[in-house]
Amino acid sequence: MALFSSLTPVFIAIICVLIGVIMKKNSRGKEKHETKSKPLSRPWVDEDLKDGTDHHLEEEDIDEEWQALDENVDHVPFFAERYSEAEMIKRSQMFYELLNKRRSVRFLSDEPVPREVIDNVIRTAGTSPSGAHTEPWTFVVVQDPYLKHKIREIVEEEEEINYKKRMGDRWVNDLKRLRTNWIKEYLDTAPYLILIFKQVYGRLPNGRKKTHYYNEISVSIACGILLAALQNAGLYTVTSTPLNCGPQLRVLLQRPVNEKLLLLLPVGYPKKDATVPALTRKPLQDIMVVM
Repeated sequence: MALFSSLTPVFIAIICVLIGVIMKKNSRGKEKHETKSKPLSRPWVDEDLKDGTDHHLEEEDIDEEWQALDENVDHVPFFAERYSEAEMIKRSQMFYELLNKRRSVRFLSDEPVPREVIDNVIRTAGTSPSGAHTEPWTFVVVQDPYLKHKIREIVEEEEEINYKKRMGDRWVNDLKRLRTNWIKEYLDTAPYLILIFKQVYGRLPNGRKKTHYYNEISVSIACGILLAALQNAGLYTVTSTPLNCGPQLRVLLQRPVNEKLLLLLPVGYPKKDATVPALTRKPLQDIMVVM
């Protein structure tokens, strides 16, 4: 009994040491896990451009937020126009030659553009495929001079910070050959600005949320079709993704919180003295793999 009593403090000390070691290991494991799961800091990433496809609803709201697709949508016969092989080759070559003339033009004239043309190119962009046919896009067309200038002020203020602080030397140096900076005169001179917003989720008539699958990919495809439609109509633009301007522009244009700015396109005719960099495109063998 006396021996047990004398050993008790030793046992207690050993147990305390073991508990301490176990707790220390668990703490290290937790820190390691947090370090691995913590995303890399990238100051040049625009938080407003992050895809909202993985927008998770609260578990308790899943049933009331979810909208099932209508299972009773009619399916109708599809009839496609068929071309001869010679006609297919001719049309594809002509379309390539048309789009190969597309250039990013930063010197845009203030010459008026028919509004019907803008309606048609956006109507064309709206034919784009989308995840579960949710059509998660909003095209905001700005022609009011005051609004265009306010957009320019917001963009230039943020872009100056981007060039001087956020983008880094490598990015800024890569842009020098294109002779671009934070001054965006075309935001005032172009007759139209088209701001394309992605809807990270939709709203039902009752106000509940509707999931928009692959919203950024869907809207990006629509933007590509819009660029092709503009080229087909003889209009020019420059693709602009103004870093960290999304929230301010969303408020200025009175867009809802579920819309995030993806792209800004000034649209018009090139100035008579417009210039573009003498760039070449990669040849087919560098961009296509046939297996």
